[in-house]
Amino acid sequence: MNSIERTLAVIEHRKPDRLPVDLHNFQPAAAMLGLPLQKVFKDGDLLAESQLAAWREFGHDVLILESGTSSSAEACGVEVIYRDDAAPVATKPVLERLEDVDKLELRDPWTTFPWSEILKATQIVVREIGNKAFIIGRGDQGPFSLALMLRGYENFMIDIAMDKKPDLIDQLLDYCCKTATRFAMAQLEAGAHATSIGESPSGPDVLSPRHYHKWAFPHQKRMIDAFKAQGKLIAHHICGNTVPILEDFIATGAQITEIDHKTDLAKAAVAAQGKTTILGPIDTHLLAFGTPAEVDTACREAIAIMRAGKDFHTGFILGPGCALDANTPPDNIRALVEAAKKYGMNS
Repeated sequence: MNSIERTLAVIEHRKPDRLPVDLHNFQPAAAMLGLPLQKVFKDGDLLAESQLAAWREFGHDVLILESGTSSSAEACGVEVIYRDDAAPVATKPVLERLEDVDKLELRDPWTTFPWSEILKATQIVVREIGNKAFIIGRGDQGPFSLALMLRGYENFMIDIAMDKKPDLIDQLLDYCCKTATRFAMAQLEAGAHATSIGESPSGPDVLSPRHYHKWAFPHQKRMIDAFKAQGKLIAHHICGNTVPILEDFIATGAQITEIDHKTDLAKAAVAAQGKTTILGPIDTHLLAFGTPAEVDTACREAIAIMRAGKDFHTGFILGPGCALDANTPPDNIRALVEAAKKYGMNS
C-alpha cells in the first residue's frame, strides 16, 4: 500500500499493510527553512515549501497543513500577532458585546488573508505529492473555539456561565459554524484528501461536560454532518482529558478523532471501535524534550494498546497528540515515524 491507500484503509476500518503515521508538524517544518516563522506563515509558497521539505525528510504518511490556530479568527477581524519562533496568536477580539454579532460578515476563503495563503499552500502540496501522501488541509478552529476568539476567552466563558443571552450565544456559534465550514470546505476544494477542526477549549480541561453538550456539541455535529452528507472526510481535535465527554466527542461523527496523551487510550479505543479512527496520542512535550528511545517506547506502548486482543486495530493513525513544538528534535520525529514501521506491521 502507499500512504494514501494505507490511511484510507484505517479510516474505513479495513486492514492496512501497516499503521500509518501522521506529523502535526507545521512549526518544526517551518523552522527547517531557517527563516523567521512569521515569514513562512504569511506566505503560501513558503508554507508549502516547508511541508514538502519535511515530508521528503521524514517520509510520513499523513500531512496536516496549517499555520496555527488563529487564521480563521484573523480572517474574521481579530488582531493577531505573528512571531518569529512560534505560531501566530490572537490578541484582540472583535465582539465587545454579544449584540454586535449581527455585524459579523461571512468572508470568502479564497480572497481573505491568511486563508488565501494557506489554500495556496494546499494547492501546491497537492500538486507536488497529492498522489503520494495523505493530505489533511486543516480548517483551523471549529465553531466553539472560533466563537471564543471572536468574543474573547473570558467574555465568552462568562456569557456561557451566566446564560443570560442564549439566543445571541447560539447566533454567534451559528456564524462560527458557517465560517469554519466555508474554510474547511475550501481546503477540500484545494485538493486535500480530508480536512479537520480544532476545538480544544470545548474539552473538559476548560468547559464542563454539561456545557459541552449544550453549546459545543450541537454545532460541531452540525458542521461534521454537513461534510459527511457530501462524502467528505473530516477530523475533530480536542486536547486534554476527553474521557468525560468521550461519548459525545465521538458522536459528533468525525471519521478521525484526534486525542492527546491525557486521554486514556484504552478507553478511547473501546469507545471508538467501528465508529471513528483515533489519531494521536503521543505527548508533544515528550517529543520536544525526551529522547528518541523514550519516543520509541511511548509509540510502542500506544500501538500495543490499540491492537490488544485483536489481529490489528484498523482505526488508528499514530501521531503527535497535538501540534509539535518548533524546536522538536528531528531525531525524535524520526523515532515516531519509524515506530509505525517497527511495531505497526501486519503479518
